[in-house]
Amino acid sequence: MLWKSSLNIVLSCILLLSSCISEDKPSYVPKPKGFNRINLPAQGYQLFDDKTYPYSFEISNSARALKDTNGLRGEYWAHIYYPGFKSTIEITYEDLTKKGNELSKMLNIAHKLTAKHQIKATKIEQTILKRKDGTSVAVFELEGDVPSQFQFIYTDSSKHFLRGAIYFATATQNDSLAPVIEYMKKDVIQLVNTIKWKK
Repeated sequence: MLWKSSLNIVLSCILLLSSCISEDKPSYVPKPKGFNRINLPAQGYQLFDDKTYPYSFEISNSARALKDTNGLRGEYWAHIYYPGFKSTIEITYEDLTKKGNELSKMLNIAHKLTAKHQIKATKIEQTILKRKDGTSVAVFELEGDVPSQFQFIYTDSSKHFLRGAIYFATATQNDSLAPVIEYMKKDVIQLVNTIKWKK
C-alpha cells in the first residue's frame, strides 16, 4: 500500500516536471521595445508680436512665447515653448549695426553651433528655403541622437540676424520623437515664412 502511494507521488512529480518542460515555446519571451504614444494637436498659428521686439512671426497655438532667462541671453532672445512636448524653439537675435556684430561673425558663430552636433549627428543637411517675398532662409536638418534636430538662420544682411533651433528637454531617443520633430519642423517653416522686421 505504501509503495503504491509512493509510486503515485513519484509519477505525479514526473508528469508535473515534464509538463513544465516544452521545446516548442520558451518559458519567457521578452516584449519588443515600444515607444510612448504621442497625441499631436491640430496645427494652427497665432501671431507673436511683442511690441518691444524688433521682429514678429507666427507661432503654434500649442506653444507660448517666453523671454529667454539664460544668463547669456540677448535683449531680444526668446523661447517658443511647447509644454505638451517639453520642447523649445530657441530664438536668438542680433542687431548687425552694433559694433562687433558683423554679419560674417554672426554667420560663423551660427555655423559653429550647428557643427557642435557633428559628434552625434549621422547627417547634417543644409538647404535654402525661398520665402514668398523672395528672401532666403538657411535651414539645417540634423539626423541622429542630437539635442537639436532642426535649425535656421534668417537675415537681411544689414541690420537683422535671427537664428532658431529646436531643443527637447527629454532623454527620449529621437526615433520615438520623430512624429513630434516632424510636427515642429512644420511650425518652424511657418515661423520663418512669417518673420517681419519692425525697425
